[in-house]
Amino acid sequence: MTKTTVIELRHKEILSEINTPLLQWYHQQARVLPWREDPSPYRVWISEIMLQQTRVEAVKPFFERFLQTLPDIASLAAAEESNLLKLWEGLGYYNRARNLQKTALRLCQEYSGRLPADFNALLELPGIGRYTAGAVSSIAYGQRCPAVDGNVLRVITRLTACPLDILKDSTKRCIENALRQSMPPANEAGAFNQALMELGAMICLPKNPHCGKCPLQRLCLAAAEECTASFPVKKPAKARRIEKKTILLIRYKDEIALHQRPAKGLLAGLWELPNLPGHLKKSELTHWLTGQGCTVKKLIPLPAARHVFSHIEWQMTGWEIHLEAPIAVCEQPSSYCEPVDAAPDLTSLDFVTLSELHNKYSVPAAFQYYLT
Repeated sequence: MTKTTVIELRHKEILSEINTPLLQWYHQQARVLPWREDPSPYRVWISEIMLQQTRVEAVKPFFERFLQTLPDIASLAAAEESNLLKLWEGLGYYNRARNLQKTALRLCQEYSGRLPADFNALLELPGIGRYTAGAVSSIAYGQRCPAVDGNVLRVITRLTACPLDILKDSTKRCIENALRQSMPPANEAGAFNQALMELGAMICLPKNPHCGKCPLQRLCLAAAEECTASFPVKKPAKARRIEKKTILLIRYKDEIALHQRPAKGLLAGLWELPNLPGHLKKSELTHWLTGQGCTVKKLIPLPAARHVFSHIEWQMTGWEIHLEAPIAVCEQPSSYCEPVDAAPDLTSLDFVTLSELHNKYSVPAAFQYYLT
């Protein structure tokens, strides 16, 4: 039998004193956000998924457009995936959108098209973790469930001078349990969770927090010891893997070439500009294009760009390629220094107009550097 270690939050008695000053501050200072105006379960759920890994200001226009097009669970479940991904274009982490639709389909099949209020039932749905389940159940349904995100972890670890690593699930559970014991009644549970998030987003910043404006300053152990920079504690992240790529902006007449990525893996199923591994010189690229059946009229170098994913960093160079004629099928393509499966099959490209690209195809942000 596995032994379970129970971790207690140091100085958790502080949390019993935060409700009144925190809620007073929130009701007076909270930002006006579109999902707060009508905290229905669907709107809360969509906003919380969008806000994962994304800034509030960036989410606002996406949220409004998404709700106008897919106003409820039934319309989300019935949406064409290509339309859904186009609505999501620019938010990144596209599996979030796919999981939204998977959940919508489950809700239509098992819950009569409604999100459940129960925390554990929400956890069973695709793409919903403990934070999102806590947010939906508390904000939309008034359940006394903590919603512990990065902002909340920072606020609580500074308040209590908590030395535990916040990247560990055991620490998050520990803080969840401590908050659950001190949460206000159900009618204020959603406001309490949002207040902690708001405090972390607006006052208790990762660097240079505005302690003088904080409603909890008199209770904060890190502020008292002037050591806010020491919290939260987290182990250093692993270095991102560097991948070098040559991006190909291939033009023929008024159309641009797009390539669909594989159904699995990074940016699965999305459309991209064709690209090759490594940073190719003009002579290398010319040799490769000729071997792929391309008749090149003009080859223009494009600026270098960098795009960061959670665990990978793309370092990109680019070439704008103007074709003299459509790409011919070549029976014996030229050899290339990288594995064959790393290079796109140019005969399978889709050539689209700029209007089609902007209105129909979902192209990840990594390639937008070469489309603007």
